[in-house]
Amino acid sequence: MEKVGLLAGIGNLPVAFMRAAQQSGHAVVVIAVVPDVAPELAKEADVYYEINVAKLNKIIKTLRSHDVDKVTMIGKVTKEILFKGLKMPDMRALKLLGRLRNRKDDTIMLAIVDELARDGIEVVDQTQYLKPLMPCAGVLSKRPPTEEESDDIRFGFVTAKAMGGMDIGQTVVVKHKAVMAVEAIEGTDACILRGGALGRGHAVVVKVAKPNQDLRFDVPAVGMTTLRSMIESGCTVLAIEAGRTLFVEQEQVLAEADRRGICICAVDKTY
Repeated sequence: MEKVGLLAGIGNLPVAFMRAAQQSGHAVVVIAVVPDVAPELAKEADVYYEINVAKLNKIIKTLRSHDVDKVTMIGKVTKEILFKGLKMPDMRALKLLGRLRNRKDDTIMLAIVDELARDGIEVVDQTQYLKPLMPCAGVLSKRPPTEEESDDIRFGFVTAKAMGGMDIGQTVVVKHKAVMAVEAIEGTDACILRGGALGRGHAVVVKVAKPNQDLRFDVPAVGMTTLRSMIESGCTVLAIEAGRTLFVEQEQVLAEADRRGICICAVDKTY
């Protein structure tokens, strides 16, 4: 049976990837690189380890011990960990950090890709088994956007693309064609909470892929946690980029969105 490695962060995406890979006939070697990953990983993985992201050499050696030569990195790993300081990093992690020219998302992830490649491990497309989770263009909820909300979606789409092009973030919150918040190191949910609070209700959340999105890492994703952040902060529209955003827990999210009158839609540059 062909093996695939999974370096798992927080959330349900790693579980979805693991199950889809297993259904395709792969054995999945899961390494949880942060605490608090989904419990289903330990229960359902063919092989399961918990190795902190700072222990880079141990992660790589563990993958090789199982003859893994392909791996996917998926799930939330909070970016601020690199600024608060890694917990007891090994020498390999320290050397990698020392080679970074900056700490932008893509710079860090490409450095990890290169480090894995040194040991013959290829990082593969995150979406390889998850294409059904990427909706085509259209309104997904019962409520469509209003004309004013549609204007904000178009404005937010262009703005988010510009931010993604600078490798800053992939999410913006807008209201009346004014930017309330731009995602940076704090992540999507904190951006939504801040933007919704500043917008004082009825703000629009737009999440897109970077213009030159590398499908091996950081593919935009939304799910129930995204919706909860919107509800808490009073945001009433979520627009994701069609065909380029992973939408997990779709049935649960849409049912709750419909119950609360929240609009969710998938859009592209022609919207």
